[in-house]
Amino acid sequence: MNHLAASELILNPDGSIYHLNLKPEHLADTILLVGDQNRVDKITQYFDKVDVVIKKREFHTQTGVYKGKRISVISTGIGTDNIDIVLNELDALVNIDFETRQIKENKTSLNIIRIGTSGSIQKDIPVDSIVISELAVGFDSLLHYYQSDDVQLQDFNEAIEDHLNTYERNSKPYVVPADSNLVKTFMSEEVFSGFTGSNVGFYAPQGRVLRLPLRDDNMKDKLAAFSFKGKKITNLEMETSAIFGLSKMLGHKALSLNAIIANRATGNFTKDGAKAVDNTIKYTLEKLLSV
Repeated sequence: MNHLAASELILNPDGSIYHLNLKPEHLADTILLVGDQNRVDKITQYFDKVDVVIKKREFHTQTGVYKGKRISVISTGIGTDNIDIVLNELDALVNIDFETRQIKENKTSLNIIRIGTSGSIQKDIPVDSIVISELAVGFDSLLHYYQSDDVQLQDFNEAIEDHLNTYERNSKPYVVPADSNLVKTFMSEEVFSGFTGSNVGFYAPQGRVLRLPLRDDNMKDKLAAFSFKGKKITNLEMETSAIFGLSKMLGHKALSLNAIIANRATGNFTKDGAKAVDNTIKYTLEKLLSV
C-alpha cells in the first residue's frame, strides 16, 4: 500500500484533515451538504442533539442526532472547486488511516446529500418547489482532471455538446447520475424529477447579464431547449455535478435536492426563500430516516 506524503494528505497539528478541520470520529456516515454556512443551523435546529461543532473558513460542520439517526451537516461554500476539497477530505476521513497514511483495505461508503437553492429554466417547475436531481451535467472542468470516463454518461455528454456547439473555448460537459437507490427513496409526488446543470459561475455562465456582454446570448435558452432520451435540463446551480461525479468515483452514494427560488423562464422569484429552503430541509430529514 502506498504511503501518502505529508504534502498530499495534509493534516493539521491536532491530527485533523486540513481544510475541514475534522477528525474521523467527528463524522457520521450520512452527510448533508449545504453551500451557505448559516444554513447548517437551519438544519440542526431540528436535531435531538448536536455533539460536534467545528468551523474553519467557509466550512462549518455540525454532527448530531435526528430521531435516532446520526447525521453530519457541512457547509461547502460555492462552486465545484470547493466540492473537490470537501469530497476528497470526507473520503479521506473514512478511507485513509491518518496514523499510517495508507489507504484502508476495507472502504466505507457514505451517503452524501446536497440541500441547495437553484433556479428553474423550465416554465412548468415553479418557484418554491423541490427538484430532486436524477442527473447532473457539469459545465466546469473538474471531472476532466480525474480518470472519470467510467462514471460519465458518454451519450448524454455528446448530445449536449452537439446541441450547444460552444466548446472550442469552453470545457466539455460531463453528465453523471445520482445514486439510483437514493433517488427511489426520496422521490415522491411532492417533488419534481430533475436534470441539473452545474455552472462554473453565477452570472455569464448561467446567462445573466449586468454590465458585461455574453459571448452567447442564447445559452440559457439553448439549455432549456435541450432534450435527450426524454430528459430536459431543469435547473441551474453550481455544485451538484461534482458531488455526483466524485462520490461515484470514490464509492459513495450521492443525491441533490434543490429548493427552486427563481424561475428563469418566467422571470419569477420566490417571495419567501427561507420558507422554501425550510420545506426542503424538512422533506430531506424525513426521507433520511428510510436511508
